[in-house]
Amino acid sequence: MLVLITYDVNTSTPDGAKRLRRIAKICENYGQRVQYSVFECEVDPAQWEYMKSQLLDEYSPEKDSLRFYFLGKNWERKVEHQGTKTSFHPTKDTLIF
Repeated sequence: MLVLITYDVNTSTPDGAKRLRRIAKICENYGQRVQYSVFECEVDPAQWEYMKSQLLDEYSPEKDSLRFYFLGKNWERKVEHQGTKTSFHPTKDTLIF
């Protein structure tokens, strides 16, 4: 399933900046950054549960926000890309780390 993850982390303190980096790193481990605080992650249900628990452990609910959009298996009909960056296909494109 494709999950779109967005986050807004309060970075007014050094702890906030650390949370931002750690949340971004978790997302990078599972998907592709499509905007600064937006990731597309192709995950199975078990991966999703583990990833979500990592994110919820990392963020501060009093200061930060996380949003999850579940686009499912037939997500290609629901996503349209326009603009300067090349579109990324999470199941067909090869990622090199």
